[in-house]
Amino acid sequence: METKLTLHFDQEVIEKAKEFAAANNISLSRLTEFLYRQITSGNYKTIEDFPVSEWVNQVAEGEATYKRRSRKDLKDEYFNQAK
Repeated sequence: METKLTLHFDQEVIEKAKEFAAANNISLSRLTEFLYRQITSGNYKTIEDFPVSEWVNQVAEGEATYKRRSRKDLKDEYFNQAK
């Protein structure tokens, strides 16, 4: 079953990821699904446990920043963008 998911990334990362996906004849959605499949198929407890492969490093530059936000914050952000 296919499910739609909305993600927010830095614009530069998105552009590089799209270029990488196109160069490899795969959609950005399938590339993202592949990464999630790799994460969830392993026995990883933390992000540090996950071995980031070379192609991920090609797509993103710099240190990743992880932000924790509540459901309410996400909902408010979504509705504020729609205005």
